Amino acid sequence: MNRFVLISGCSGGGKSTLLAELRGRGYPVVEEPGRRIIADELASGGSALPWNDTTAFLRRAIDVALKDMAMAKADSGWVFFDRGLVDAASALEALTGEPVLRAICSDHRYHARVFMTPPWPEIYVTDAERRHGFEAATAEYQRLMEALPTLGYDVISLPKISPSARADFVLATLARTPGSDAWSVDD
Repeated sequence: MNRFVLISGCSGGGKSTLLAELRGRGYPVVEEPGRRIIADELASGGSALPWNDTTAFLRRAIDVALKDMAMAKADSGWVFFDRGLVDAASALEALTGEPVLRAICSDHRYHARVFMTPPWPEIYVTDAERRHGFEAATAEYQRLMEALPTLGYDVISLPKISPSARADFVLATLARTPGSDAWSVDD
């Protein structure tokens, strides 16, 4: 059973807050590739930024996500990913028309259940790294909601509840996954 759990969805929907809660409970968490790339590019004066060169940004996000998955193999138990390969590949395919989504994501899989943060306007904010508006975030969410099932993922929408309750929901859902009896939610 794949122990890499993808948390994706609408920008500003509470992914990072949920992942901070899971990290606080002792689970390994892989930070969002996009935010790391933006921080690196801003610090170095680079141009692979989503608002400057979206294609270069997405190609770099794919590379980072692949490296993240390879490095996470050293962790045991559940490993939670803040966005990842599917997000970057689906965005690149939508932008350029290159058929990269299925080609890349078929060989590099997450757990069968993917957790999605729905659009949540009451908590949505922009910042130096998230410059797009709520409408663009909602379009991104819709693209992912269409792409993930075509890759064979069971998409689970996260309820709009506290980060602690969301973490409980995720862990309880994973515990109910067929074949998960080999994996303790305490791993």
